[in-house]
Amino acid sequence: MFERRLYFHIDWLLLAAVLLLAGFGLSMIYSTTYVTLPDGTGHPGARFWVQLYAVGLGALALIIFLALDYRFLAEHSLFLYGGLVVLLLYVLVGGGVRAGGSTRWISLGVFNLQPSEFGRIALALILAMYFGENRRGARNYGDLIIAGLFFLVPFVLIAKQPDLGTAVTLVPVCFGIAYLAGLRLRLIAIVAIAAVLLAPVAWKVALKDYQKSRINTFLDPEKDARGAGYQQIQARITVGSGGWKGKGFMKGTQGQYKFLPVADNDFIFSVLAEEQGFIGVLVALGLYLFVILRSLEAARLAKDRIGAYLVGGIISGFAFQVIYNVTMSAGLAPVKGLTLPLMSYGGSSMIATLAAFGLILNVRMRRFTN
Repeated sequence: MFERRLYFHIDWLLLAAVLLLAGFGLSMIYSTTYVTLPDGTGHPGARFWVQLYAVGLGALALIIFLALDYRFLAEHSLFLYGGLVVLLLYVLVGGGVRAGGSTRWISLGVFNLQPSEFGRIALALILAMYFGENRRGARNYGDLIIAGLFFLVPFVLIAKQPDLGTAVTLVPVCFGIAYLAGLRLRLIAIVAIAAVLLAPVAWKVALKDYQKSRINTFLDPEKDARGAGYQQIQARITVGSGGWKGKGFMKGTQGQYKFLPVADNDFIFSVLAEEQGFIGVLVALGLYLFVILRSLEAARLAKDRIGAYLVGGIISGFAFQVIYNVTMSAGLAPVKGLTLPLMSYGGSSMIATLAAFGLILNVRMRRFTN
């Protein structure tokens, strides 16, 4: 449990950067959801209040995951992993809430919980424990197969919802931990080559029509400018219209007048670029880079393998989401339902992300304990 002397070892700079990014996200959601009434007054939309509520719950989750010894959580990771699998199965068998063509949420009355968002934490904990307690690391093929099964179960269940975007974020978590545990680069290269060779098969068999449409649209968005390519074109316009200094808070046109779909979610970075301009983008990207590098330092300073692997896995998934969402917003990657962590609208995503950083802070804080 939490010891008072550990308070002095909390990485306050990392915590401040994380909360600052969450604050930026709240301000952008406030801007994109603001409703102006006929009498000139106005108010932010319901999504802003939901996100504010989620930040509060996320802060509580961060404190809980910071206070509990990460080794205690790792030792009980099998129960946490099993709980995640049960919740994912519950969603699939009919207990989930369906919206937007997917069944991803469980209704808890006051809000809907998306279990898949907690998949990265559960997977990072169980793989960190598995490889951390295994002195052979990730060099034994039998161990890699078992680790692959830990990864495959939630991946398939999440992809079945269908939510391939969230499922894919488990991949960097798995490879990040395996690499730190000693996975040979040669094996990674073999997997990459196999993925390229199997791409035509996946195109024919695995990908659904709407997923193929997204890839085709990415290659030529003008082909269906008013349909499938609309989001990507509008995202580019929004990013480019911000210029050097931006149009100012709540003075953007693309986000304010709803030309950009899901501006408070998938394309929150585009809204930031429009309102705060290139300078605002540099500040946000600088904060994300600081968070990633500071977390990698926490992995380097960890007192044991479990802590290092845990941080490495979590920050690998986080970095992947940031890079993909930013490139997607700039039109450099296919449009996919991958949120920008800490900034995009999404209660479960916010809670899970802050809880994950609670673990990272936990590992760094306890580096001096026995």
